[in-house]
Amino acid sequence: MTRARALLGCIADDFTGATDLANNLVRAGMRVVQAMGVPTAPLDTEADAIVVALKSRTIPKEEAITQSLAALQWLQAQGAEQIYFKYCSTFDSTAEGNIGPVTDALMQALGTDFTIATPAFPDNKRTVFKGYLFVGDVLLSESGMQNHPLTPMTDPNLVRVLQAQTPSRVGLIDHSVVAQGEAAIRARIDQLKAEGVRMAVVDAVSNADLLRLGPALKGMPLVTAGSGVAIGLPGNFGVAPCNEAARLPAAQGLQAIVSGSCSVATNQQVMDFIKAGK
Repeated sequence: MTRARALLGCIADDFTGATDLANNLVRAGMRVVQAMGVPTAPLDTEADAIVVALKSRTIPKEEAITQSLAALQWLQAQGAEQIYFKYCSTFDSTAEGNIGPVTDALMQALGTDFTIATPAFPDNKRTVFKGYLFVGDVLLSESGMQNHPLTPMTDPNLVRVLQAQTPSRVGLIDHSVVAQGEAAIRARIDQLKAEGVRMAVVDAVSNADLLRLGPALKGMPLVTAGSGVAIGLPGNFGVAPCNEAARLPAAQGLQAIVSGSCSVATNQQVMDFIKAGK
């Protein structure tokens, strides 16, 4: 049996976001395997990154922590060199979590004293500036997310949102630093760590920002983010974009496409699919 060469181990708090993450990693050149739930056996295929998809976003935080730590343990057994905790690009959570509590638990398990946090995903019009999350041209709190039935997001200031969920001190790496690139970002991280900060929200308004951020995260045991940061990480492992990463074995037999969303965008995609006679 061939053991996986897992460079990056990812824990996603929902299935659709896990797929977004896997797609970004493949686009950046990584061979990716996505698992629904924590596997019960070792991976038996070659992969650069493994994404474990959980449904932990809105369950009780104790359960979210338990599931996330189980995923971490399995990923470590596959040899993952860096762990990526993926959450929604709208930072979906309540005043209690689960982003903060899961991050704290993963940090403790990994023995690390610092990580970053940014849901920025410019391709999906999610950007962070001065710590504030924008959805398109409006603040998160004006985007409709303030009316979400499970995780109403009424505060667009991510430093405040995350600080309410964790006893760890939360800081900010703002755009003036990110725009200067890797050395400036690393220097800011060192400064924040000296001040006792354990988590730092990072600004990003474009893919160029995420690509500048990526090299500064090399060697960081834990990265927490939306799907966007994934585009800047493969290069840290010497992986470059290539068509081969997206190659899949030919499908045989019956096929089905399952949609797990009833959003306006998804419904339009379904209608376009039907009109195309697929």
